[in-house]
Amino acid sequence: MILIELFMIFLKIGAFTFGGGYAMIAMIQYEAERHGWLTEAELVDFVALSESTPGPLAVNMATFVGIRTGGVLGAVIATLGIVLPSFIIILIIAKFFERFKDCKAVKGVMSGLKPAVVGMIGTAFLSVGRTVFFPNGLQTSSFTDISFWIFLCLFAVSAVLAFRKMNPIKIILLAAFVGIGAGYGLGL
Repeated sequence: MILIELFMIFLKIGAFTFGGGYAMIAMIQYEAERHGWLTEAELVDFVALSESTPGPLAVNMATFVGIRTGGVLGAVIATLGIVLPSFIIILIIAKFFERFKDCKAVKGVMSGLKPAVVGMIGTAFLSVGRTVFFPNGLQTSSFTDISFWIFLCLFAVSAVLAFRKMNPIKIILLAAFVGIGAGYGLGL
C-alpha cells in the first residue's frame, strides 16, 4: 500500500539524516527517483520552490511527494513520517540532557556526525548543481551558456556580501532582482 510505503520511507529519511533539510535532499532524491515519484529535474524545481515558501525544506518536500502520490492523506502521512523521528529524538534529549550533556561519548558522536552532515549537504549541492548546469553531462558548451555565468557571478557576489556581513534579506532580494532581470531581459 502506497501510504505505508510513503510513511516508512520518510520515517527512514527523518531518522537517519542529521543536519536538516539540505542534508536530506540526497536521500529524498534517491528514494523519489527510485520509486518514480519525482524526476531529477522536478526535484531541483521543487527545491527552488520550497526555498521560497515558508516551512522547513524537508517537510515541504515530504508534503509535496505525499500529496502527489497519495493525495491529502499521503501528504499527512509523508509529513508525519519525516518529522516523527526528530520529534521523538528531541523529547528524549530534553528528558536526559542534564544527565548526558558532559558525556564524552555523546560529544564524540556529535563530533563524528559533523563531517557526515557536511558530506550530505555537499552531495545535495553537487547533485542539484549538476542537474541545473550540466543536465547533459559536463560539456564545453556548458561554460558558454549565459545562465552558467550569471549563476557564477551571483554566487561570487553573494559570497562576498555574506563575508562582509550584509543582511541576508538584502542578498536574497538582490539575487531575486538579478534573476528576474535575467529571466525577462535575456529570456532565460
